[in-house]
Amino acid sequence: MAPVTVRATGAIGAAAGIAIAVVTYCTLYKPNKNRNFRSIFFNKKKKLKPRRGLVDAIGNTPVIRINSLSEATGCEILGKCEFLNPGGSVKDRVAVKIIEEAIESGKLTRGGVVTEGSAGSTAISLATVAPTYGCKCLVVIPDDAAIEKSQILEALGATVERVRPVSITHRDHFVNVARRRALEANELASKRRRAVDKDGKELEHINGYGSDGAIQSSKFPSDCTGGFFADQFENLANFRAHYEGTGPEIWEQTGGELDAFVAAAGTGGTVAGVSRFLQVSFFSFSHLLFILCCQRCLNSPKHVQQENNPNIKCFLIDPPGSSLFNKVTRGVMYTKEEAEGRRLKNPFDTITEGIGINRLTQNFMMAKLDGAFRGTDREAVEMSRFLVKNDGLFLGSSSAMNCVGAVRVAQSLGPGHTIVTILCDSGMRHLSKFYDVHYLSQQGLTPAAAGLEFLGIK
Repeated sequence: MAPVTVRATGAIGAAAGIAIAVVTYCTLYKPNKNRNFRSIFFNKKKKLKPRRGLVDAIGNTPVIRINSLSEATGCEILGKCEFLNPGGSVKDRVAVKIIEEAIESGKLTRGGVVTEGSAGSTAISLATVAPTYGCKCLVVIPDDAAIEKSQILEALGATVERVRPVSITHRDHFVNVARRRALEANELASKRRRAVDKDGKELEHINGYGSDGAIQSSKFPSDCTGGFFADQFENLANFRAHYEGTGPEIWEQTGGELDAFVAAAGTGGTVAGVSRFLQVSFFSFSHLLFILCCQRCLNSPKHVQQENNPNIKCFLIDPPGSSLFNKVTRGVMYTKEEAEGRRLKNPFDTITEGIGINRLTQNFMMAKLDGAFRGTDREAVEMSRFLVKNDGLFLGSSSAMNCVGAVRVAQSLGPGHTIVTILCDSGMRHLSKFYDVHYLSQQGLTPAAAGLEFLGIK
């Protein structure tokens, strides 16, 4: 019977702890039926103080009301301003999480090279934060990405390789090339370690050759300690960055009072991390007991139901050429025609960058989605100009597409709802394509809308 006594004692102790917590809460806090319990754990007043370096300044970006879209739809449409991160995009969060987890695991050390295949934003974020960890960055980027992204990367000190766009199954797809570069860096570092003579002096390199006859790579610094492939598409540190950061911030900044979240997906990390945080159960059983006890003090049974809100809907907005819309709405990646082998090798015909994909990534598979919408290039272009004119928001192509998604969700749910989306980056990285008059004219995408009529709103 001894075990039973222990369990009983433990139960009594737990109950006593909960009772003390309830009394403390009711003593220190004025009972308020509108108080959000989740805010007890999140909403602590933060003293304004200097951030400790660049990395500490990443995250906690503001959420703003997008006035023009809110007034046009009758919903509260909110945008989380990720373009205000030090590196200029939502990918700063991912870069920090990937590098820190790699260092903790021993896969990356000071003096190492972080490699990545990226259409731009993740690469820029990695190149921005890598030096703070004593690392270098090598990026492989498709040559159809806006040229200013390569220029920014080079200015940040990254090594940049531009390659032609091909299928992910091709060995020369930019992601596959980046993976190889990490292996090459590791091999080079290993050879250099073996090339140190018995006196601890590195053997002489002459005209790009070591004394053992091996060719020395110019892609990596002479003191390279190895390579690490960031692998943003499959590395779940991407998902965790948003599950542990972006999601909780959105909940805190809205006080938990939101009805829907919508975003496009490239790697899938943002939409997966945020959607899973907003929709999974937050409280453990002990937290639930605490809430039920407090319910008697606050006399607000309705409020208890709002703590874990299963009614928050999460949606995907998908650009042309991507298969994720089909996956979410039909359960398959391809249409019947595509399954019969009529699919093009490089089907992307969208001018948006960094979103849309034709495979399921480990990150995207973590998402909890209630539906999906299709967006078009014209809608994204028109939305970007509408927001500049009416809200002073100068946004990139993926941010514009997200705002298209927010309006679509508002139209679907009806007036009176609160919808949150991500403003990924600014238009500064999209000047040569998305904001270039001649390029848009060639694509037949010259903006012409006076309002939101391109989304059926007059």
